[in-house]
Amino acid sequence: MNPFDLVQIAAMILALAVAIIGHEIMHGLVAYKYGDPTAKLAGRLSINPIVHVDIVGTIIVPALLYFSHAPFLFGWAKPVPVNMQVVINRGGYMAAVWVSLAGIAYNFALALLASFIIGFFPEARSLTGAFFEFFLYFTVVYNIVLAVFNLMPIPPLDGANAVMYLAMKMRLFGFADFMSKIFPYGMIFLIIVLATPLSDVVFYPAFYLIKILL
Repeated sequence: MNPFDLVQIAAMILALAVAIIGHEIMHGLVAYKYGDPTAKLAGRLSINPIVHVDIVGTIIVPALLYFSHAPFLFGWAKPVPVNMQVVINRGGYMAAVWVSLAGIAYNFALALLASFIIGFFPEARSLTGAFFEFFLYFTVVYNIVLAVFNLMPIPPLDGANAVMYLAMKMRLFGFADFMSKIFPYGMIFLIIVLATPLSDVVFYPAFYLIKILL
């Protein structure tokens, strides 16, 4: 393995960590803005990556994807604890929607920022330059994939939470109740989507956006 390969791997790991850890921290930060101190009291608003590591989502899944030569890495950090009842009591149902979408907004914003910087980045002529070039590239890819994936209205993804609280805001309590009842089966739905050709449809917007941004 040559030095550039090692630099690429390091950039991939850092870009994925920034994407998934920042995603979770944003949920806690927005919840804190609406008066919920749960994440702060648990020490989960820290940028220390150790407190956010999920053995399966942060280590095992990305490693398996890398060694199986998947087209991109994917993973997740340990979910930041949020007391949505406190958020709703302080800010209403729309506050719960914003908390649910905070991580997605972070991912889209970070992807756009990285894409903007890439446009001004000179061609890499050193290992350091190559590292930053790889980092910016993978920051766009991972954040777009993570944002689009989480937008799916399938429990327990952020999109499903946002839809459920938006339904409550619109007083569609029957639909919100239906959403809450299918949450225990969400992983089954996700597996069906990801393990079938449906995944091509789901991730098409992500690949389209990545093509535009890069």
